[in-house]
Amino acid sequence: MKKINKEYGILLWITGLSGSGKTTISKLIFKDFKRNYGPTVLISGDDIRNIFNLKSYDKKTRLLIGKKYVKLCKFFINQKINVIFSVAGLFHELRKIAKKSIPNYCEIYIKTNIVDLKRKKKKIFYRKKIQNVWGLDIKPELPKNPDITINNTFKVNMNSLSNELIKKITKNLIYEKK
Repeated sequence: MKKINKEYGILLWITGLSGSGKTTISKLIFKDFKRNYGPTVLISGDDIRNIFNLKSYDKKTRLLIGKKYVKLCKFFINQKINVIFSVAGLFHELRKIAKKSIPNYCEIYIKTNIVDLKRKKKKIFYRKKIQNVWGLDIKPELPKNPDITINNTFKVNMNSLSNELIKKITKNLIYEKK
């Protein structure tokens, strides 16, 4: 269980390989999470990239952008606004920074098999040879001890996975008693 300090918002840092279902699951849990935990914003790494026209995907740039994501999340959390943030962010360093600097950090890993992702060919970079893709030519640093893990084998629909996640969040996030 993770004790939540009411003086801050909660960050759900939802991570996993591209195409694993991070953004879809985030959208599906948004209303329930907001109803249960208060003011919440929903952000994806792709949204931020599009807003600021961030086009570079090499490993070094991904880490630099990821550090900016952490600062953005902290900005909201410090104002008692929850953030559901879906992002690949597959760096141990990045998650360590977020965990250390953000109260109420909850790491959620959407675990998938790269073979299944390639077979589904959901994302263009799994169909065509494109550089700087996690799990293809960039070795991902997968979470070792996430607070919550959801296994997406693509055999269960996304509504079921999002319901499983909401149950795990409810079970794992407990407000501190003062």
